[in-house]
Order: sequence, then structure tokens, then C-alpha cells
Amino acid sequence: MKKITSLLLVVIPALLGGLLITACGASTAEPTVTLDMGPIQTDAVSTFAAGQTQTAFLQPTVTLTGTLTPTLASTLTLETSTAPSGSVPTKTPCYGLTYIRDVTIPDNTVMAPYKAFTKTWKVKNTGYCAWESGFKFVFTGWDPMGGTAQTLTQKVYPGGEIELSVPLISPSKAGKARSNWRMTTASGSFFGDELYLVINVVASTATAAPRTLTPAEMPTPTTPAP
Repeated sequence: MKKITSLLLVVIPALLGGLLITACGASTAEPTVTLDMGPIQTDAVSTFAAGQTQTAFLQPTVTLTGTLTPTLASTLTLETSTAPSGSVPTKTPCYGLTYIRDVTIPDNTVMAPYKAFTKTWKVKNTGYCAWESGFKFVFTGWDPMGGTAQTLTQKVYPGGEIELSVPLISPSKAGKARSNWRMTTASGSFFGDELYLVINVVASTATAAPRTLTPAEMPTPTTPAP
């Protein structure tokens, strides 16, 4: 680059001088100076190429070593429920009672007023905790029919089946009557199915027809003492 600058400093003043002499000189023809630009251009090109080579030489060379390992995106695994579509999984409660069947007095049994009877249900412990002695079977609604709370006297383990019985008396009023009962813990917390009975109370309207006694039914006369 310095060599190109030196040549320009020599060529430019010479050209300017020639122009001034041509413009201001007499009619006498002045010698014409012809400048051959070939060597100048060749020299400039060589100098530029040399500068590019030097610049390339001065640039640092970066060499990558080793193997590039692509980074794998993390995979999110979602646990899917095995429950059928539309259903909601439920947790089994500690205490559970499920009705199985009526042992005595099926629903809509016809009874006379004030009739004493015992209602019995068969049930199953469907929880995962045992029913303890001291649990109670108590009235919860409608007509108590003279019944009182019954206390459990035995332990019932999960999966066990027992019969629950309550002594009752049918109401005096004719018509359908219902009584609801349910099991509680010793602290009074209700659990399981609510059990009930329905009876049909019918007042008796039949009266005994008068009839004549047979000879065998006639009383034996007694002989008075002398």
C-alpha cells in the first residue's frame, strides 16, 4: 500500500503540471508526456494481493476437535387412569355396610294394629375396618314403631356378614308405615346403607257370629250339696 501511495504522489503532480503548461503556454507546441499505467496497475494489484495474503495469514485458525453429541429433549411420561371413560375412581371407606336382604317381614307385609314383631336384615361389612363392639344400630326417621337402639356385642371383620334385628310394634293407625335405621360408630358417626321396613297396617273389622253350643260344649250340671 505504501508503494501505491508513492507512485500517486509522483504521477498526480506531473499531470497537473502538464495541464497548466498546456493552458498557459505560447503557440509553440509543448512536448506531450505519456504515462504508461500498465506497470502501475500491475504493481498495485500485486501489492493488494500481498496485503490479502498477509491478512489471511494473521487471522487465527479455529480447529474443532471431538464429537458433537445432539442434546435429547426430555420426555414427559403421563400416567393414564385405568378407570373406564366417564367414571370417577372412588376410595373404599374405612367403615362400610351393604344391605343384602330381608330375613323377616318383607316390605308391604300386612299387619294388625299394635302387633309385636321383630324385623331382621342381613348385611355385610364392605369397608376395610372392623366394626367394634359398642357400635349402635339406631332409628333415623319416619316411625320408630316402639323400637330402641341396638348395641353391637361382637366384632365384625371386613367381609363378614351378620343379621341386625330390632323388636318393633305396628302402629295403631291403619295404612302404610315405614321405619328407617342405620349403623353408627361408638362416637355416633353414621356409615353404610340406611335400612328400612315398610308394613301395611289393616284394622280388623270382622266380628264373631253368634252360634249354638253343641251338647259336648254344654256345661255339666252340678248337684247341690245336701
